[in-house]
Amino acid sequence: MRQGYQSWVFPSRPVIAGTSAIGGPFEAQGPLADDFDILHGHLMIGQDSWEKAERVLLEEACDKAIEKAGLRKEQIHFMLAGDLMNQTISASFSARTLAIPFLGIFGACSTSMEGLALAAQLVDSGSADYVLAATSSHNAAAEKQYRYPTEYGSQKPPTAQWTVTGAGAAVVANKGTGLRIQAATIGRIVDMGMSDPFNMGGAMAPAALATIETHFRDLQLPHDHYDLIVTGDLGKVGHSILSELLPQHNVHVPLERYVDCGMLIYGDNPTVWSGGSGCGCSATVTYGHLMRRMKEGEWNRILVVATGALLSPISYQQKESIPCIAHAVAIEADK
Repeated sequence: MRQGYQSWVFPSRPVIAGTSAIGGPFEAQGPLADDFDILHGHLMIGQDSWEKAERVLLEEACDKAIEKAGLRKEQIHFMLAGDLMNQTISASFSARTLAIPFLGIFGACSTSMEGLALAAQLVDSGSADYVLAATSSHNAAAEKQYRYPTEYGSQKPPTAQWTVTGAGAAVVANKGTGLRIQAATIGRIVDMGMSDPFNMGGAMAPAALATIETHFRDLQLPHDHYDLIVTGDLGKVGHSILSELLPQHNVHVPLERYVDCGMLIYGDNPTVWSGGSGCGCSATVTYGHLMRRMKEGEWNRILVVATGALLSPISYQQKESIPCIAHAVAIEADK
């Protein structure tokens, strides 16, 4: 049910029945490698294009999440998925293979929590028993579409981020035991007039602030309610900006409890500039690394705030600024 202006609280507390995280060769070298279900040794993944390789990542993530939920794909009522490609082809072609009733979504890098929030709403309302939420990105496919082909070897500024090659998926269920979805806050578009596609962390930070601020206000929660707040994916630049903005707007979140998926996935690797990005960033970090640590009892309550820069090659070429959004989902240990 709706609470406040733009938040949902789920009385039935839908269960996250199964999750998966699939990664590529660069992710296999990162500090979170052990939290992936499958890691591939080559970007092509046996395919003849980057886009087809991304589709394989997403299909594997969906299959693995369903398997870990102890279900068959025929039991999944709806699949919610999106990606960064034109017309979300990775998601729609994966849905063709899986043959699950499909709703395509697009929130750029915020797609992971957009899908999880909508899946929880479908389950909580009684519209479905099992819903699959998934998303993916591929470094080379995204570079080719949004910037320059990787073969071009273009120079990038320190504010740039490295698109994650990976896919994450979660099965949300109306029964069972496990981590539960308590609430969600649907973001609004925030556009501060920034137009630099190599500084998306700076562009997205105000959107993350707006959603976090609204979440605490709508749900009337103390600012130290969560054991962890994680954004995805602002990178080092956006994380630094948001850390300054929160207290300035009287959102006194304990900063030692605030981390960013774009910083976690590659650690201190300097070759990724400001950190990781892409639809697969917050998805793989959340459904792999964060879920594991919650299941081990390290945290009882976390708020995942996935951020998205809603630009396209066309909008950039037409000198448009970058509209940004952030969607937040509150996840709790079973009680």
